[in-house]
Amino acid sequence: MSLPLPGNDQVMKKRIALVTGGYSGERDISLKSGKEVYRHLDRSIYEVFWIQIEEENWYYLSDAGKRHPVDRKDFTIHLGDRKLSFDCAFIVIHGTPGEDGKLQGYFDLLNLPYTSCNRTTSSVTFNKFFTNRIARALGVRTADALFFTALEEIDHREILKTLGLPCFVKPNNGGSSVGISRVDVPEDLHGAILKAFGEDREIVIEKFIPGFELTCGILRSRGQLIVLPLTKIISRKAFFDYEAKYTDGMAEEITPAPVDDELRSDCQELSGFLYHQLNCRGIVRFDYIVNGRDLYFLEVNTIPGFTQNSIVPKMATVMGLSLTRLYTMAIEEVLR
Repeated sequence: MSLPLPGNDQVMKKRIALVTGGYSGERDISLKSGKEVYRHLDRSIYEVFWIQIEEENWYYLSDAGKRHPVDRKDFTIHLGDRKLSFDCAFIVIHGTPGEDGKLQGYFDLLNLPYTSCNRTTSSVTFNKFFTNRIARALGVRTADALFFTALEEIDHREILKTLGLPCFVKPNNGGSSVGISRVDVPEDLHGAILKAFGEDREIVIEKFIPGFELTCGILRSRGQLIVLPLTKIISRKAFFDYEAKYTDGMAEEITPAPVDDELRSDCQELSGFLYHQLNCRGIVRFDYIVNGRDLYFLEVNTIPGFTQNSIVPKMATVMGLSLTRLYTMAIEEVLR
């Protein structure tokens, strides 16, 4: 990957730190998303710096492949005798520390604008159980669910009695369907719980809602909500798991979704309502299960995927919105 060094002709351009990597099970997807965003950012108005975050190292990757450490005291880099700061951070980290509020809180301390929800919204919505409880309190349908921590004794019989089968076992904090299992027979419940605890110290077990998955992408630009075309997801697996999301041919994502105008309007209106009520910012995607005429809220993705296989880029393309323009809108909204 070749990254530009700043030159005299670029003095007036805004410096964008494209922050990617992270240290969760979604790291590889974050890097793929980062490469796609990097490819489409408008070099006529921005200087783009690839900032990679690892558990022990934060660094800027130069055009020669050299790593320049990031000074974490003020999120700056040194190139020779020059100290460079940034005008905006474009966060493309799925999972921790980019989607769970940690980086947002750090950037808030530095007064550095960033292209995602704020630290409170990011932290709360990263927690699936909390988010679903908030949505339910707002009158939105959600699946019945149980919450457990790694310190608790888990009564399998009570779970089956309360939720029935099939059910889904999920890490409470995370995304990209990492660690999620669908359980169809009682004998598989224990293994699914262990798998989820392998990714997180908190898990959620949800009642199965029959239907199809529908997703809605939204961003705010110049104070107005921009709603992208809906996508209907048909997985070739038992559900829309990690393999189905990121493997060609494992899922059919139909954009615009072949649904009637009433359902489309309901989904867009509900997504706009949740975007406002959860105090979202930037490019966000809301996922639902459609059961009959009813929309059941699944989760909100405050930093959705931007890979070639990801849904939001496809939504924008179908809408006639270039990815360069989409990402420019996200940056402009936090800089204006």
